[in-house]
Amino acid sequence: MTSQWQLRAAFAARLSDMYGREVPAYTTLVDVSREVNEDVLRAQGAQAERLGSISRVTAERHGAIRVGTPQEMQQVARIFGALGMRPVGFYDLREAAASAVPVISTAFRPTGSKELARNPFRVFTSMLTPADPRFFDDELRARLEAFLAGRELFPPELLALADRAESEGELPEAEAERFLQLAVQAFELSTEPVDKAWYARLEQVSAVAADIGGVRSTHINHLTPRVLDIDELYRRMTERGIEMIDTIQGPPAWKGPDVLLRQTSFRALAEPRALRTPDGTVIKGALRVRFGEVEARGLALTREGRARYDSLLTRIDEQASAQPGTDRSELARTLWAEHMPHTEHELATQGLAYFTYHAAPDRPRDGSRPPTGLRALVEQGWVRAEPLVYEDFLPRSAAGIFQSNLSGGGSRNADQQGAAYDAAWLSGAIGREVLDPFALYEQQQNDSLGQVARELELDDTPGKAPHHS
Repeated sequence: MTSQWQLRAAFAARLSDMYGREVPAYTTLVDVSREVNEDVLRAQGAQAERLGSISRVTAERHGAIRVGTPQEMQQVARIFGALGMRPVGFYDLREAAASAVPVISTAFRPTGSKELARNPFRVFTSMLTPADPRFFDDELRARLEAFLAGRELFPPELLALADRAESEGELPEAEAERFLQLAVQAFELSTEPVDKAWYARLEQVSAVAADIGGVRSTHINHLTPRVLDIDELYRRMTERGIEMIDTIQGPPAWKGPDVLLRQTSFRALAEPRALRTPDGTVIKGALRVRFGEVEARGLALTREGRARYDSLLTRIDEQASAQPGTDRSELARTLWAEHMPHTEHELATQGLAYFTYHAAPDRPRDGSRPPTGLRALVEQGWVRAEPLVYEDFLPRSAAGIFQSNLSGGGSRNADQQGAAYDAAWLSGAIGREVLDPFALYEQQQNDSLGQVARELELDDTPGKAPHHS
């Protein structure tokens, strides 16, 4: 029998092979990431594995796909459900982007620490919002919805196998093989000719809308390896003559702890596609949709930590627009050094980041009783704090990468009121609860504190977070 995590690992590996064949620059990205990771490991030793073992980091990928309708999103949820992946987080890219990105998104991923350690594959999944009148007028919306209703992205056989894998937690070998073949095929770039005029009409609104609603299939949009030094990777890719986007999205490079997520990518490449013209002739053309992204992951921030991060971003924006011509990354570094804690210990004691806590096995037994407060337990060496890796995404960074890979800014009618979508709406649309990432990290932290209380025979579980103790 093939268990869910084995299906997930096999699917991630096969998707990676397929994408490497279709987008050769992706293979270069994976190779350079591996080289950088090996160099960081040599230079830093055990410190390099503070946020995940090197085997986890090397195998780690996140993918991105885009669908058109709640029904398609529900089907995708069934396929990822078979792989032990659940929808986590709600991202509204319509609000995060300066240009037109008419999608809302969630990320399907494993949620338990054991499952994440086995294989942390995650897929950022976006859904088009035809009901938003800022992007689609009534006539275009009707045409788009009719087009989307007439296509089938996932064959019934794949969905049936997915439901079985999810309900039983595993599949027999032959069925597992069939499931993997069908699942990988569903995300390959189709060779079917694209309706040139229809694609161009949607592209006027947004290149992302055209990529989703202008074709009769879906495809993996990018696959992202994880790297331990993204600045070094950016330099090496550029040296190899691969055109990278202008910036690394997310927090700046600085001397303190890495938090959340830093991402960059190479530019979307023009790929040959067959196009059907209005008179029915099929011609050779090219479309730019797929790119190669890479990420460096840091610590998961608490709600307070995230609020501080968001307010710093706003201040960087304000200062950058007040002083045109200044180096934005310099501004960011300066503000960061002023307002972000410089050590993991400070992040923990200020309750700005999530950690798991573990009773120190090698503390000398001198007959004393452990203190009750978490801060004292850590400072007196009874307990060690291990950082929790940020497993999720940043809407503004995702939108920034989507945008930097588009040819035009598209169009948005600011006079119209946007259609309302939120996590509750999405949960209802796909028939599965979209989980709150903060609650998942908090649960992991609290579970570890409960374990500490049992091992040290404390009367109470130490504080939910150090600043409460």
